[in-house]
Amino acid sequence: MSGTSAPTPPRTARTPRSARTPRPARTPRPARPSRAAALAVLRTETLLFRREPATLFWVMAFPTVLVAILGSIPGFREPDPALGGIRFIDAYVPVAVLLAMIMAGLQAMPPVITGYRERGILRRMSTTPVRPSALLGAQMALHGAAAVLSALLSITVGRVVFGVALPAQLPGYVLALLLAVLAALALGALVSAVSRTSKIAGAIGSAVFFPMMFSAGVWLPVQAMPAALARIVELTPFGAAAQALGEAAGGHWPGWTHLGVLAVWAVLLSAGATRWFRWQ
Repeated sequence: MSGTSAPTPPRTARTPRSARTPRPARTPRPARPSRAAALAVLRTETLLFRREPATLFWVMAFPTVLVAILGSIPGFREPDPALGGIRFIDAYVPVAVLLAMIMAGLQAMPPVITGYRERGILRRMSTTPVRPSALLGAQMALHGAAAVLSALLSITVGRVVFGVALPAQLPGYVLALLLAVLAALALGALVSAVSRTSKIAGAIGSAVFFPMMFSAGVWLPVQAMPAALARIVELTPFGAAAQALGEAAGGHWPGWTHLGVLAVWAVLLSAGATRWFRWQ
């Protein structure tokens, strides 16, 4: 009949909430390394670092021994007009400070990191909550601390034994020192990044090592170099660091040009190490 409305279809009974199919559980994300795990890695690497007598000697003792040997030469304890009236030993203490950083960044750290990569330690750590970056951070912290302790030792021996004046511009000296340490560690990280094996790391480190020693003034202080050569050397990280440390030791604030060169090198070397670094 046209006046009769169509019957309403029966409602479908709702499935009880308890009977519904449970959603698949989400796969938990890997936990970030805890501070306790990172500290455990640091403690382990510290023990291994202390068992390397060659590294301890070349990074922490050799620069101070070199200061003692050069300071025992009578002519090096006399004012030198070529150095602006200061003594050779006065100009060489900042060089010894930089030598420790070069040793740590180029000779000590890269073989350790590339050795871990060769043996698959970094690859195995990537499957654990402790990331390989914790190991890399521990290595950089240890070698950076060793370089700073070596610097303090060289300054102390220079002051106590040979009467070398303490840095008169202490804040500027500390700033230049920290920037130099960052540049040295970034250079070591870059060598570690581009080296597939520890042998290659040693070869590249040695090839870069001697030019960096020259630019730091190991054989000839930057202050005694010809003007044209000194301007070129000051564009290198350790040449700029030698000038900045020397200025701060003499009581002047380090030149902003030298500090800027150090900062730019630290950023560029860190960016290169980040770009090319491989954990396996």
